[in-house]
Amino acid sequence: MIELENISFTYKNKIALDNVNVNIKAGESIAIIGPNGSGKSTFLKLLNAIIFPSKGKYIFDEVEINENYLKDNKRLKSFHKRLGFVFQNSDSQLFCSTVFEEIAFGLMQMDLQEEEINKRTQDCLSLLNIDKLKEEHPYNLSGGEKKRVAIASVLALNPEIITLDEPMNGIDPKGKKFLRDLLVALNKSGKTIICATHDFEYVEGIFNRIIVFSEEHKIIRDDKYEDTIKDREFLRNNNII
Repeated sequence: MIELENISFTYKNKIALDNVNVNIKAGESIAIIGPNGSGKSTFLKLLNAIIFPSKGKYIFDEVEINENYLKDNKRLKSFHKRLGFVFQNSDSQLFCSTVFEEIAFGLMQMDLQEEEINKRTQDCLSLLNIDKLKEEHPYNLSGGEKKRVAIASVLALNPEIITLDEPMNGIDPKGKKFLRDLLVALNKSGKTIICATHDFEYVEGIFNRIIVFSEEHKIIRDDKYEDTIKDREFLRNNNII
C-alpha cells in the first residue's frame, strides 16, 4: 500500500531522513521508534504529504505522491480521506470554536450531507467518550481531552491508515489504557496503524512490527515488535532506552 524508495529529506541543509526504504501493507500495525531527533516525526509528516522528499519516491497505492499530483483538489481530498494524522501537539491540530465543530470540520470539506456529518460526528464523540465536551472550546480542555478530540476529528473521516505522533504524551495512565485499547480495536477492524512512540509500557499488544531510526536518520532495524523490544542491548546501544 505504501512504498518509500530511497527517500531523503533535508531541511535547512540538515538531513532529517537519509535513504529510507519502507514497504507497508494494508492492515499492519507499526511502531516507529528511535532517539529524539532521529526523524520519526519527519517520517510521519512525509507519509501524510505535509512535506515532500528532497530525493526518492513516495508511492501510495501504486501512485507517486508529490506536490504536482496533489495540486489537484480532488486528488488531495481523496488522499487525506484515506490517510489521517494525529499530531504530537494537539494544540497545532485544533482550531474550531467547539469540540463538535472540530470533529465535523474535516467532514464538511468532503461535501457530505449535513445528516451524515452530524451522525459521524456524534459517533466519534461517543467512541472517544467525549459527548459531554461537545459544546466546549478545545482551548479549555485538558491535554488528554484535547488528544481525544484530535483523534476523533481524524476518525470521523474513516481513514484506511491512521498515523500518530507520540499519542501517549500528556495523557494520564487511565487515558493511555483507553487509547491503547482503541488502537488495538481499530487495527482489528482493518485499519493500518503507524505510530511514533517511546512509551513502551503502555503500547503492549498494539504492534506487530517495528521500524527503528538511528541518530543518523537512517532505518537500522525493521523487525517484529516483540523481538526488538526484548533486545535491550540493541535499544541501549542506540540511545532508545
